Amino acid sequence: EDWALYRELGGAHPGVVHYTVGLHPCSVDENWRAAVDELARWREGESRAIPVAIGETGLDRFHLPKNDPNAAERLFALQQESFSAHIEIARAWNLPLLVHSRGAGPECIARLDASGFDWKRVVFHCFTDGPAEIAELNRRGGRGSFTGIATYKSAENVRQAAVAQGLERVMIETDAPYLTPDPLPRKSRNEPAFVAHTATALARVFEITLEEFAARSTANARAFFNL
Repeated sequence: EDWALYRELGGAHPGVVHYTVGLHPCSVDENWRAAVDELARWREGESRAIPVAIGETGLDRFHLPKNDPNAAERLFALQQESFSAHIEIARAWNLPLLVHSRGAGPECIARLDASGFDWKRVVFHCFTDGPAEIAELNRRGGRGSFTGIATYKSAENVRQAAVAQGLERVMIETDAPYLTPDPLPRKSRNEPAFVAHTATALARVFEITLEEFAARSTANARAFFNL
């Protein structure tokens, strides 16, 4: 229901506000196709403020019903159908794909492999796994993007994944209003400005200055989203 707002903001602030559109897997239900059909018509008659990527889309096992395995699997099957539909829209529009994957990394990878979509145009947002998992994305040409989780003491595997991926692919994000980075209070509302804390933490891990890291991650994001 907020897609129109994104387009309005993008049109009002060209070159400053960019947006993506997609049906999040946690919003997928038996009526998913009506929403995705609307998405497929999103660019009809539009000459400005088009999205820069399709997503979030993907698969999420974490939020499936815990007390009804049959219902969970039916819903997961619908997520997979929706994911495939989003992949085809991204292919048709020649746009990158912003993938949400929670508890479903192998299934997401398998579906993308089967689709033949260009992995160089795929980013797994809010990457929370380790070096082995990001290696599977990178060897296909894809990448992961990192949030405030990379600042948490318990997330050494995430920081190792960022280093394993390398500066040539690194991107960061806020995932606001969630995942507020250290040293801010963990349960406070996250905001885009706080991405500076994530950048600072990762610059330290990469052993470069904050300015160098900011320049590289910004350039990578601009290139990926064709900004």
